[in-house]
Amino acid sequence: MCGIVGSISNRNVAAILIDGLKRLEYRGYDSAGLAVIDENDQLYSLRTKGKVAVLADAQKQHQLKGQVGIAHTRWATHGEPSERNAHPQLSNQQFAVVHNGIIENHEQLRKKLQALDYTFGSETDTEVIAHLIHYYSQQQDDFLKGVQHAILELQGAYALGIINTQHPDKIIAVRKGSPLVVGIGIDENYIASDHLALASWAREFIFLEEGDIAIIERESIQCFDDAGNQVDRPVIVADINTDPVEKGEYRHYMQKEIFEQEHVIRDTLEGRLGTHRVLEEAFGEKAPELFDQVQRIQIVACGTSYHAGLVARYWFEEYANIPCAVEVASEIRYRKAVILPGTLFVCISQSGETADTLAALRQAKSQGYLATLAICNVSESTLVREADSVFMTRAGVEIGVASTKAFTTQLVALLLLTIIVGRRHGLDSEQEKILVEQIRQLPTYVQQALDLDSAVENLAESFSDKHHALFLGRGAQYPVALEGALKLKEISYIHAEAYPAGELKHGPLALVDKNMPVIAVAPNDDLLEKLKSNLHEVRARGGELIVFADAAAELTNGSGVYITDVPSVPKVLAPIVYTIPLQLLAYHVAVLKGTDVDQPRNLAKSVTVE
Repeated sequence: MCGIVGSISNRNVAAILIDGLKRLEYRGYDSAGLAVIDENDQLYSLRTKGKVAVLADAQKQHQLKGQVGIAHTRWATHGEPSERNAHPQLSNQQFAVVHNGIIENHEQLRKKLQALDYTFGSETDTEVIAHLIHYYSQQQDDFLKGVQHAILELQGAYALGIINTQHPDKIIAVRKGSPLVVGIGIDENYIASDHLALASWAREFIFLEEGDIAIIERESIQCFDDAGNQVDRPVIVADINTDPVEKGEYRHYMQKEIFEQEHVIRDTLEGRLGTHRVLEEAFGEKAPELFDQVQRIQIVACGTSYHAGLVARYWFEEYANIPCAVEVASEIRYRKAVILPGTLFVCISQSGETADTLAALRQAKSQGYLATLAICNVSESTLVREADSVFMTRAGVEIGVASTKAFTTQLVALLLLTIIVGRRHGLDSEQEKILVEQIRQLPTYVQQALDLDSAVENLAESFSDKHHALFLGRGAQYPVALEGALKLKEISYIHAEAYPAGELKHGPLALVDKNMPVIAVAPNDDLLEKLKSNLHEVRARGGELIVFADAAAELTNGSGVYITDVPSVPKVLAPIVYTIPLQLLAYHVAVLKGTDVDQPRNLAKSVTVE
């Protein structure tokens, strides 16, 4: 469930499909495939395990040709990575389907279709869709009606691209819970899960809305809403940066990656939320059976990923009602740990090659943990290959050494995991529904936080002559303060430390004076009043306060007090949203200091040595 590309044209579309898949490689995947209908209305497919380059080589050898086709890069959820489980999935050598998402009721549908004499050649939920569409198209004697009837039986999230040898003049596209875009060309049109996949071919796009079905032909596009009514969707002209590793309009990669967070969080959520619930199969085919046995969580990570784990500890204990321990990988490796039954070992790494985290994972496999789960951003990494289960964060290529978008997508992954585990430990369906609705709004909140950029840039000027800084937070905001301090020290070389605000009087207050700015994060939660008392202590000692606060917190600017209003957000999302202004602050201070923002001294992106 990763990348979709499709095209209908008056020329051979194979090159378009391969090019589109290459542009989607950043999302992570383990197999790739394409299907075309040739001039004799025959369906041919080509599927390979591994990278798009393997598929491209196979295409050079087999020379599949067709003027209509679909292609896909897959990250395995149902069935192991293999040629037979790769997409497209076919039915009766007549229909081909590519699919992003998860079908929750695939087992029931598989049994129904087997009773109707359909034979399955894969373990995927996607093959169920192909056979179901074939069945209803035969019943209705109509391609569109067949698709419409079939999707009524699907539960879960999906984006679909479908071709049919009886109608070789069209592609049908469906969107529910997973994005899909239609690209407009000259005498040819396209579909893709991300408009960046079509950067070489289109500049005009129709972004399908939830529940839409589209019929794409060479010279026309028709859209229907979830009630079956034909609708007009706006055509958007997109200015595409054709190379995802170029900085584009941004001065530094870190700046670009900060501003990509709204987009990559949407990508991370894609296909992983049902109507009212988190789809647990996003954590792997065996996830439901595994999570039924989880009684406690052990998180292991380094650096920024460790901070993500510290945030998650609050979530697991509040929403999932189970104990959670978080440890630095380089420490847990060298002590005797007591492992209680039912403990899930969760390791987190952006690169998947962090030496200490890998060593801790390997050690865990012989220590009696229930299972191991990796949360990672690089699909081909060692961590991903060696863990029992995997969740890919889909942050895309992160070049800046100081992690930004990888951190926030890790938090998203951990929040989804919290809800899934919580489902077994007292989190009822109504609570989950509320949390899912809030999570759907997260990209919007993140964008609102990014809109604070100019205000934060102005704040950064006060750091021009500073050499030390103190960060404060309470509850789940304490790890956010830790991450803010880490970002500032990494790229500006200002000595920065973070403390739980309640610990201020137990030592750090001795350092506070006019030369020690104190940065605090203050969402409007049940710890706000206690945090305010801590801030008063800072002002009483002449300390300069920089506070990122909910407008409802009723904090006001004054002498030595600088308040920046952050959007009001649900409590569970606050750690993710409040991270954004701290990233922006670190970035702008570093620019002001003239440091090497993307490659700070003494640091590496992937720490592959102990």
